[in-house]
Amino acid sequence: MNDSSDRQTRKPATRTLVIHPYLKRERDNARDPESRLQEAVRLADAIWLHVVYKMTVPLGAIKPATLIGAGKVDEIAALVTEMNIELAIVDYKVSPAQQRNLEKALNCKVIDRTALILEIFGARARTHEGKLQVELASLNYQKSRLVKSWTHLERQRGGFGFLGGPGESQIEIDRRLIRDRISKISGELEGVKRTRELHRKTRRDVPYPVVALVGYTNAGKSTLFNRLTGADVMVKDLLFATLDPTLRNVKLPSGSQIILSDTVGFVSDLPHDLVAAFRATLEEVIEADLILHVRDISHPDSEPQKKDVLEVLGGLLDQDTLDTRMIEVLNKIDNLPQETQENLLERSNDMTIAISAVSGVGIPELLGRIERFVNQHFLETTELSVPVSDGKTLAWLHAHGSIIKKELVDETYHLTVCMTPENIGRYKRLAG
Repeated sequence: MNDSSDRQTRKPATRTLVIHPYLKRERDNARDPESRLQEAVRLADAIWLHVVYKMTVPLGAIKPATLIGAGKVDEIAALVTEMNIELAIVDYKVSPAQQRNLEKALNCKVIDRTALILEIFGARARTHEGKLQVELASLNYQKSRLVKSWTHLERQRGGFGFLGGPGESQIEIDRRLIRDRISKISGELEGVKRTRELHRKTRRDVPYPVVALVGYTNAGKSTLFNRLTGADVMVKDLLFATLDPTLRNVKLPSGSQIILSDTVGFVSDLPHDLVAAFRATLEEVIEADLILHVRDISHPDSEPQKKDVLEVLGGLLDQDTLDTRMIEVLNKIDNLPQETQENLLERSNDMTIAISAVSGVGIPELLGRIERFVNQHFLETTELSVPVSDGKTLAWLHAHGSIIKKELVDETYHLTVCMTPENIGRYKRLAG
């Protein structure tokens, strides 16, 4: 979908204006408006819109009719005409009435932040479950926005048509059909959920600990996933490059194994319908034994991004879980000055570890911390005696556990071995 040949066959991208309105009274408590504007531009870039102009708009108060004041609306309308803009993205929650009024005043298609994110998710979903989840969220969003589509816009790839398209019939969507479709999708998702639960039960029966990567979108989760697993998960400098969860086995330094899960990135003001629709996906996080919260520590809004992630996680997990089963991974230290890198590395501890998923700095320490967690919570210690001549058994123990003590007495090794309960049982069966 994202290769160069595909880019060559795409039609010219829609000329787009990105507007980030913000309330002046909230300015001191929010992240930098320019940073928020840049994030909105990158969201537009994620579905290959051609952003020809971007602007922040300070608001003294929300205008019920158009969100933005009349004078600024006129100014934007002139800009739309002058620059031949086809689509205006308002990086805010826009009501159906405000959207219709803005479209009439600007004479171009208008979508809000929620519609943009849904459009991206619609373009990114690959699995059957992912597509169902996004469609459910988009239908819930559309229920209150049953208006005729604009027809002069070229459709971008994928998505759910918030951007319109040539030849698209301009008819009112029947609410009953939407309700029926929502009911049907909800039923299908219940079936998918049961299947996922069976898969999780199978994993629990292995049993390997499950470690989930979470974090703000573009924090480097997929790069870290590839670094730890040797996999080839899509890594692009795009927001929401990863949508469907990916699972891989990872062998720790001692030989014990974990299952690593790469999940969808979080973002500020994530549509509530989308969070609800992706509940099944987020269950990978809920069910995880250990959570790695990956942060782009080089980003100017790293702290607000952390807050956004923790707010979503706080609705899924209790505080004790967040305090005891989550490691904060400070990624992209390679983008920081050398002195800052060294300072962060020195301050790394059991709950906060500085790394670079690109260069590999800090990765051994991260694996070591994961292993200590696994040893503390999932492994049991047993005493075994193995003849020196039994190289096959010794090799098996090294491959499936961690030998923490070894004494040689009369051609026999007396071992203290750390293994999963299942591997201890397997050893006993193998040894008769």
